[in-house]
Amino acid sequence: MELAIELPPAQAARLREEAARLGVPPADLARAAVADLLSARDDDFRAAAERVVKKNDELYRRLA
Repeated sequence: MELAIELPPAQAARLREEAARLGVPPADLARAAVADLLSARDDDFRAAAERVVKKNDELYRRLA
C-alpha cells in the first residue's frame, strides 16, 4: 500500500534528522515506525485476549 502523509514542518525536520542519524531514508524510518506501532497494538491485544480467555477458563471450571 502506498500512502502519502503531510507532516508539520517540525515533525518533518525531526524525521529527516533521525533518518540521517540512523543512515536510512526518511520513508524507511516512517515505515518502520508504523510497523512498530501496529505490531505493538497486536501484542497488546493478544495479551489482553489471553487474560480474558484465562479468566473465563477459571470461571467455567468453577461453574462445572
